[in-house]
Amino acid sequence: VLAGRRPALLHAADLDPAAVRCARRNLEPLGGQVHEGDLYEALPDGLAGRIDVLVANGPYVPTHDVPLLPPEARDHERRMALDGGADGLDILRQVAEAAPRWLAPGGHLFVETSERQAQAALRVLRGAGLGARAAHDEDLYATVVTGSRPAAG
Repeated sequence: VLAGRRPALLHAADLDPAAVRCARRNLEPLGGQVHEGDLYEALPDGLAGRIDVLVANGPYVPTHDVPLLPPEARDHERRMALDGGADGLDILRQVAEAAPRWLAPGGHLFVETSERQAQAALRVLRGAGLGARAAHDEDLYATVVTGSRPAAG
């Protein structure tokens, strides 16, 4: 705990019962709470407006690209963990739309996406009233978009 900061609380949610069981094994010994359900519906209402850091690791592969994924992904992952809808941004839209209600003033939302989708993802975040930026790491071949709720005042 940093001086002047409240202790961190960790909450995780997933639709997939197997993912929830795995998360519970990993997070509960650290004091985290794991909830089974769809996005924000799974979280306790008391967290609304209090989340400083929100990480959403939802599916972002466009439906028509799922068959093109490497076999270790497409043959062993549940489709719901991969398929992000026609443009891959369906879940991001849901997450971004409700994020301002859940984020604390100055809170941040982090979402993995593809480099190809980054500009559209930024538009989604801005459309939800969040400040938005993207970061890409060539070594990891990873792209993250960040949405930030304006600080109070």
